[in-house]
Amino acid sequence: MQPLSGSARLSSRMLSADEVGRLLGIDVSTVYRMASDGRLPARKVGRQWRFPSEAVVGVGTGLDPAVAAAAAGVAADLLGVTVVVTDLTGNPIIPVQNPCPRLVAAGTDATQACLREWRALAERADFVPRFLPGPLGFECAAAFIRDFDRLVGLVVVGGVAPLGDTSTDLFVLDEFGRESTLAALPRIAAAVAERRTS
Repeated sequence: MQPLSGSARLSSRMLSADEVGRLLGIDVSTVYRMASDGRLPARKVGRQWRFPSEAVVGVGTGLDPAVAAAAAGVAADLLGVTVVVTDLTGNPIIPVQNPCPRLVAAGTDATQACLREWRALAERADFVPRFLPGPLGFECAAAFIRDFDRLVGLVVVGGVAPLGDTSTDLFVLDEFGRESTLAALPRIAAAVAERRTS
């Protein structure tokens, strides 16, 4: 199988799972999961998944980093949490906004742990934002960013202390603050998707 090169070769073509994996830089098992749960447009041809190239080429791209950073920065300030925007595979497209002191103190190891966490959040088929324990002892929640009927990225909030934890190096939210943050996530995602690059 020849490697993909250039979007001109991809237009109006059905791609295999292997080709999509190479194009997006993800494992084929992730491609299958994304097809199964609707994050990637796909259809079965016989026993094989096939992906319309015009829908896949834009996956994880097209978000305006300036708009994403502005929306994430305002959200981080208003909600008092850490916010990052990632592509659909969990790779950040902007710098982390308002990192909690624990994240700052942990340095490079924390970055790698967070990248793994963001990738795991991106692979979940859960469309309802909820706080989940993260690798550094704080909680994270995410909402998918949509471009009409296609998922293109994630807004992730984090640095939140578990309920009852009063650590000074995390963001402590009461139940109302936690609920407000979860309710705001889809609205932040919509704001990030509002202006896309062409």
